[in-house]
Amino acid sequence: MSTSSTHLSAEADTPLQTILVVEDEVLIRLVVAEYLRECGYRVHEAVSAEEAILILQAPEVSVDIVFSDVEMPGDMDGFWLARWVRSNMPDTQVILTSGAERSADIAGTLCEAGPLMKKPYHTQEVVDRIKQLKATAKRF
Repeated sequence: MSTSSTHLSAEADTPLQTILVVEDEVLIRLVVAEYLRECGYRVHEAVSAEEAILILQAPEVSVDIVFSDVEMPGDMDGFWLARWVRSNMPDTQVILTSGAERSADIAGTLCEAGPLMKKPYHTQEVVDRIKQLKATAKRF
């Protein structure tokens, strides 16, 4: 269902953040998840919104940020997942990504970090967005 990894963070005094990567395209998911692990994050992976919710509801899992594609197979897309997270886990932040231009307006209302991350993105852009969320959260 999911994989998890822990590495020592470059910022030893800062607790590791846990990221849930939700992406149905296996190569994209593997690349971004592995990069995040190399950067010191704990990472869980899901291929659909349904699987992501199962991971989020697991009592032994605590997720700080959901990084999700918008377009996914099944009845629930990334927007639906973001709304579910907002309603059920308000302390968990969401970053949405998509290659579809029409997704940007909706994503802006569901993501704390602003508009949608457009595909293709560089893995470092994902880390930069995560750091932006963390910095914003510290101010409040």
